[in-house]
Amino acid sequence: MKLAVELIEAANLLPKDSRGASNPFVEIHFNNESQRSQTRHITLDPSWNETFVFSVPDSSLLANLTITASVLHDSGDGRGQFMGQVVLSGSSLGPAVSSSIQWFPLEKRFFFSRVRGELCLRAYYLDEEDELILNTSLKKEPEKSKNDAEEVKTKKQKEPVTRVFQAVAAGGDKKKAAPAPSGKGGAAGPAKPDYNLIETSPSIPALTRERVNSKISSTYDLVEVMQYLFVYVVKARDLPTKDITGFLDPFVEVKLGNYKGITKILEKNNNPVWGQVFAFSQHQTQADTLEVIVKDKDVLLDDIVGRVKVNLTDVPHRTAPDGPIAPLWRWLEYKDGTKLRHGEINFAVWFGTQADEAFPDAWQSDAHDVSYTGLINTRSKVYFSPRLAYLRVSVLQAQDLVPVDKSKPPNATLKVQYGQQSRKTRPGTPSGSVNPTWNEDLLFVACPPFKDQLVITVEDSGQSLGRLLVPLSSVARNDQGKRIPPKWYNLLKPGATIDEVKREERFSSKLHLKITLDTGYHVIEEPVQYSSNFQPASKKIQKSAIGLLELGVLSARNLTGTKAPYCVARYGPKWVRTRTLLNTTTPRWNEQFTWEVFDPCTILTVAVFENCHISDKGSTDKKLGKVRIRISTLQTDKVYTHFYPLFVLQQSGLKKNGEVHLVVRFTCTAWANMLVQYGRPLLPKMHYSQPIAIMLQDQLRSRAIALVTERLGSAEPPLRKEVVDYIIEVPSQMWSMRKSKANFYRVTSIISSLSSIGKWINNILQWKNPFTTLLVHVLFITLVFFPELILPTVFLYLFAIGLYNYRFRPSRPLHLDPRLAQADVANSDELDEEFDTFPTTKNMDLVRMRYDRLRTVWGRIQTVAGDIATQWERFNALLSWRDPRATRLFIIFSLLVAVLVYVTPFQVVALLVGLYILRHPKFRSKSPSPSFNFYKRLPSRSDMLL
Repeated sequence: MKLAVELIEAANLLPKDSRGASNPFVEIHFNNESQRSQTRHITLDPSWNETFVFSVPDSSLLANLTITASVLHDSGDGRGQFMGQVVLSGSSLGPAVSSSIQWFPLEKRFFFSRVRGELCLRAYYLDEEDELILNTSLKKEPEKSKNDAEEVKTKKQKEPVTRVFQAVAAGGDKKKAAPAPSGKGGAAGPAKPDYNLIETSPSIPALTRERVNSKISSTYDLVEVMQYLFVYVVKARDLPTKDITGFLDPFVEVKLGNYKGITKILEKNNNPVWGQVFAFSQHQTQADTLEVIVKDKDVLLDDIVGRVKVNLTDVPHRTAPDGPIAPLWRWLEYKDGTKLRHGEINFAVWFGTQADEAFPDAWQSDAHDVSYTGLINTRSKVYFSPRLAYLRVSVLQAQDLVPVDKSKPPNATLKVQYGQQSRKTRPGTPSGSVNPTWNEDLLFVACPPFKDQLVITVEDSGQSLGRLLVPLSSVARNDQGKRIPPKWYNLLKPGATIDEVKREERFSSKLHLKITLDTGYHVIEEPVQYSSNFQPASKKIQKSAIGLLELGVLSARNLTGTKAPYCVARYGPKWVRTRTLLNTTTPRWNEQFTWEVFDPCTILTVAVFENCHISDKGSTDKKLGKVRIRISTLQTDKVYTHFYPLFVLQQSGLKKNGEVHLVVRFTCTAWANMLVQYGRPLLPKMHYSQPIAIMLQDQLRSRAIALVTERLGSAEPPLRKEVVDYIIEVPSQMWSMRKSKANFYRVTSIISSLSSIGKWINNILQWKNPFTTLLVHVLFITLVFFPELILPTVFLYLFAIGLYNYRFRPSRPLHLDPRLAQADVANSDELDEEFDTFPTTKNMDLVRMRYDRLRTVWGRIQTVAGDIATQWERFNALLSWRDPRATRLFIIFSLLVAVLVYVTPFQVVALLVGLYILRHPKFRSKSPSPSFNFYKRLPSRSDMLL
């Protein structure tokens, strides 16, 4: 009896090399027999179409045997890197007639194995007749098999493929999967989203070098030029009345084809002034005549006062650097073209682009169905974060406190309140003294214009002993970390006013304080690992700019769940917002923004949202995804044009919401300052001369975010809390299995690079390549006799490696990687745990299961920590005399080595040791060395643990 396994193909495998691909092959194991497929180079979707036949010793034992198909990466060193496996039970196999091609998800070998992708197999057993047919087909029809494979591949490209995955039981046998439906009748499964960047070549002046005009070529060269028809409605005069009341409520309707814009209504005004601009996109132009109609607002039907028609062929084109077009007075006309006796309107019409200064505040045809009130929330705006600073109150001591209960010694504490922030000191020392000492610093986040007063209260068991009001206008600024002398302040009695104290001026308790506004700090409201600004609050000590960052927001595509998208970008204190485009999932913004760059190691953040405040003011804007771009990874003066994927991690899983088209360019204006910046500290000097505690930084960051949100939310249109929180987004400190796996794989990737060096050294020692080993011998002997060449050789080698890797340098910016974050493979239970509140609200059975899982993970970490401690304790045992015989042997050996090295030249010793290490494998023993055996026998304290 025979067993056949047809290996068809694999899909969406995990990349293993620096090019983002792999060299996969498959090893199939069955009953102590192993067979290997061919290697497919530089691909993540390999195709094999190979058949492997195994012998079954006894048909009755087939149900107890398993087939293991392991997908491995060929790294060129003879060893395959594990990429996933599929394990099939012999009980799930059937005859060749009833078997079908099936897709299997790749499984992990260990708990922390990193696996992705699917494998397509067909497994079945053969009787004697089937075996004869299979052998004949394999020998006589290789070409036919090849043609059939090509035909299947061509058919697959034309038709959608349905993949039915095999359900795997918790342990032991696998459930048999249903065969995949063939032909066009089967329902195709959802395609896996692509998380990679897509490079583009848009028709922008920066790439095509088209000189449309001087304004666009210099300032708007990273976006596509969009033509607009602008109508500036200024005012009207001497309008005739239409109602019997003799009053007129005029407004203007600007109409171009099916698109029309309406000004605000001015009640009872025959000489209204509007001053509004309307912009009609050229690709939406549906007529060759523009109508400007003045109407009178009525309850049932609006009356037409008069109109003016403008032929578009007579409209001038305005070049952006020129001044504004002068508006003209035009007589209002009836519908038949006759002029009114009295009534004129003043407006201007011209063709322009998005570079026009009237464009940001103009009504736009993309938002033609929005009311004037809702139009405010669709406009493009620029915002600036407030210039925050730390307020430091150094509480030193107090004198002559008067306790409320004189029979009881006071236990005074100091409460300081600034706005909504409150801090409290510990009880003063010595306890019970009326002259207590604190020597404690309290920090607050202050926001200009610094109008709030600092309220300081001395309390004893909740009762006030006195208070002090300090206006911030009298507080000294400290931007260099200088020593500012403290001051004595008079305490007001509880309930007393300042005027009463001035009248008495006999006696008062005193406080010794030092209050400063520390503007030498950078108030941290973003996580430092992806911060966009490190400048201090004081402008006096801010460094000069080193370059310019330009961002072009072109468009988006395949947006899901939105019909009113807009973008928000943040870099440094400057926030920008594009206009909202309505009723589209493929918006075209074509807006460009510029920032000054002070530090290259900063992050630009761009996020896309759905505007939910056009009609429903009670909802919150929906986040669609964001992009982070590190400035230091951008080449100078290079234009990067890519589609960036937008995805959001939710409790239900990772969801891709489309792609945003961005153009980025970094221009350096001060090369020397930029290079010097790499040697400077990341944060201002005061962060290192007077550091802030980590726990206090988290409290101050929360308040800083609240102040930034409050300031940006008071703008018009506002940047709302959900927008600011999503762009800043401080990472959670709670446990997450997904994040733990991601960090574990980051560590293993670092260790793998070290292990590759170890493999290279091992190949040298094992003489796998004799020529390379001989070259190492020559280099070693040269360095022994010429030690002054060691450091030049090391740095020359680093230079050569960097030069060699130059051709593999990244050609695209780094972006958010869901695969690195393990977001695309996280299961629902892990995400449910990650999004759970603190404290948890889940039922006890689920919490118990997660607790047991956490115990398992930390049990392994505990074992690794114990192994590390064991190795260190063995090292300490060399001289601790815990094992007296081992210590005696080691110190005698150390004495002999010291004498030998003293009487023998160092170069001879180094040469002999090196040649001994590099000796040929024929002179090596397969058993461990004596020194290793000696070290393993040293005692540790693991045997002392309970």
